Amino acid sequence: MVNEVLQATGLRKVYGERVAVQDVSLSLRPGEVLGLLGPNGAGKSTTVGMICGLTVPDAGRVTLSGGVSLSSDEAAYKRRIGLVPQDIALYEELPARMNLELCGALYGLAPDLIRRRAAEVLALVGLTDRAQDRPATFSGGMKRRLNIACALLHDPDVLLLDEPTAGVDPQSRNAIFDNLEALKAAGKALIYTTHYMEEAERLADRIVIIDHGRVVASGTQAELFARLPAAQTLQIELDGEPDDAALAGLPGLRRTGQRLDVQLPDLGRDAGPLLAALAQRGVRVRGLASSRATLEDVFLQLTGRALRD
Repeated sequence: MVNEVLQATGLRKVYGERVAVQDVSLSLRPGEVLGLLGPNGAGKSTTVGMICGLTVPDAGRVTLSGGVSLSSDEAAYKRRIGLVPQDIALYEELPARMNLELCGALYGLAPDLIRRRAAEVLALVGLTDRAQDRPATFSGGMKRRLNIACALLHDPDVLLLDEPTAGVDPQSRNAIFDNLEALKAAGKALIYTTHYMEEAERLADRIVIIDHGRVVASGTQAELFARLPAAQTLQIELDGEPDDAALAGLPGLRRTGQRLDVQLPDLGRDAGPLLAALAQRGVRVRGLASSRATLEDVFLQLTGRALRD
């Protein structure tokens, strides 16, 4: 696609006899959040490592818009990538501003630009008033936000975030979400890995699910929900207990006392005929409620429910 800022094709990484990533391909557009999901050990962090240049792929290629790649111009490539790693990566005894200045110096930015960018990213993550404080005195959420600021200091086109809310409280998570939504609105392209399905549902425009090192599904949330046998559930509260014969022949019903649960591919299309059939059989309905499938339902269907070490 012409508007892609990043294109990864056929990524593969092998450690000894273990294939960590096999033929993973994905793309990213400006102003888009791509959720990268998978069970523990599925290959998410290895994929992120290959995209940001920390891990050398055994096969495959990552290219940025303009044809820039690690092999063609490593320095130019890395200047356009920002990484927020899974583990906190800060100098705990240096003030927050000095952490940022060090990042800027490593990217070869001019001192005046470093000072301006440090002020901008500290304001973005809400840490302006803590600029002179050491991260050792910060909460976990504040450290995560400073990590994001460090990854943004050189103004990259693409930001990779590897489980950036691990171990933080709900207030800090929401602050991080606000930061990322502001970056998306500014046209930044984000790849976001997480184990929290509700985060992906809130943030991601498209989702790639990896299992055993391979892509098992890719698309918008609506496209992923379409893979489920039924995407919505109708709960029907009955007025009294009907005779079982009255429910015979109606497919997909699960009865618990005076309640029926039925999974429907399309609630708007399928609920009416079902309720009409119940009325024709003399089954009186007292109340209705509905719920839709979640991203977790899709994830578990594709990757299974077994525990992963």
